[in-house]
Amino acid sequence: MASAPGVEQILAHIPSLRRYARLLAGDAAGADDLVQDTLERACTKWSLWKPGTALRAWLMTLMHNLYLNRVRDWRHDDNHAIWDEHTDLAHEPMAHAPDMLDLERALARLTPTLRTVLLLVSVEEYTYAEAAEILQIPVGTVMSRLHRAREAVRAAMAPDDAAARTPLHLVKR
Repeated sequence: MASAPGVEQILAHIPSLRRYARLLAGDAAGADDLVQDTLERACTKWSLWKPGTALRAWLMTLMHNLYLNRVRDWRHDDNHAIWDEHTDLAHEPMAHAPDMLDLERALARLTPTLRTVLLLVSVEEYTYAEAAEILQIPVGTVMSRLHRAREAVRAAMAPDDAAARTPLHLVKR
């Protein structure tokens, strides 16, 4: 059985957990809940952490999985529309609404799979390999999703004439 990380070790990672959770959840209350759930999960799963490995990456993996479970549950429990990377929004008349000039809203419009890769690499400054390990996907998939996420945010932040030429399947409303 692996020894549990010390409280001090975990406490040192709370600021980065909160930052990542805030960007994932989109609001402070949801982010606080996600951080708390992540820390609770870490306490109950301490035996799975391997001493000598990156504790921060392990905590981020726990958070990512909890977030995906919430998204999955939200979709199934309330019959919400399923958004994936191929959702076509070309028929949406408000797809180019002026509120897309705001970066936070542009990030919120990304699908969860694109947003998590963008946040891990661009905000949390993980390498592609580290992000792939956290998300449990191939490095090539990280690179592909990162490219699509950056293009979608760039398009969402572009003036209206440039946004009109952007493939809308990269963002969700």
